[in-house]
Amino acid sequence: MTTALKTTPDFASQMVNGILAIKPLANLAKHQARQMMIKRAEKIGVFWTKEAEKLQARDWTNDLAQVQNPQLTYPDYYVISFHAYETGNLSWQAAFEVESAAHAVHAKIWQDAEVQGDAKLRQSYHNILTSSISEPPKDILDLGCSVGMSTFALQEIYPDANITGLDLSPYFLAVANYRCQQHQAKINWVHAAAESTGMPDASFDLVSIFLMCHELPQLATRKIFAEARRVLRPGGHLAIMDMNPKSEVYKKMPKYIFTLLKSTEPYLDEYFTLDIEQTLVGAGFQTPTITSNSPRHRTIITQVSG
Repeated sequence: MTTALKTTPDFASQMVNGILAIKPLANLAKHQARQMMIKRAEKIGVFWTKEAEKLQARDWTNDLAQVQNPQLTYPDYYVISFHAYETGNLSWQAAFEVESAAHAVHAKIWQDAEVQGDAKLRQSYHNILTSSISEPPKDILDLGCSVGMSTFALQEIYPDANITGLDLSPYFLAVANYRCQQHQAKINWVHAAAESTGMPDASFDLVSIFLMCHELPQLATRKIFAEARRVLRPGGHLAIMDMNPKSEVYKKMPKYIFTLLKSTEPYLDEYFTLDIEQTLVGAGFQTPTITSNSPRHRTIITQVSG
């Protein structure tokens, strides 16, 4: 079964894209988006600049060497500007700031959640996950694990599981490895592409994808779902938590804010126009259940078909 790609944004999005096609305006939007996040973080007690400087002061040579695969070739879609960083996720600055950014971005999901917004979002995902999967998974793969926030959270709810965190950024994984030592956790970190993990067939009971799909072009998403299907055991589950394109929050979002958002998320149109249900079925999964787990996020749970 082949799922057709749909990438045509609506008229409002096309107007925003026109603005962002003008480089000085795009750069201004990125700068404004970044400053807005830093200001929000500092306001809620997340000391963005101080935390980044603290991490930067360490010697990361050994941490990087432990996780980096020097033979890895990065896909073209990954080596562009992301989240207002010119080199995207392939930078120490991005790795040092991602935790603060997560707290800042998620502070406004619920009214008055503030610094607890991030933890509440993860918990809302895990509540759906644990209620949907009757038998605790023994082997878990966290795709696009970043600096390990999602991986450590999975370990808390499945303490007896063998957990692997996989990401394309060696800088993110170096920070994850450092955090792992602080947590006294035992997690296997893998530097690889989610569409080509190098993992054996049928080696996991659960593949979790937390806030990654909106950062992908549709073709990459399809390949990643196919790879997840390959590494899952019969009866295994794929769980996805991400932005909800059908959310009223995005439909009513002021165009200025939406422009700032799109300036840091280059594949947002492709994500918002993806028929994720049909894409999953086409990759060999059952028809998924889709549950709103925040005013602007959804959790998708599906199982290996047949």
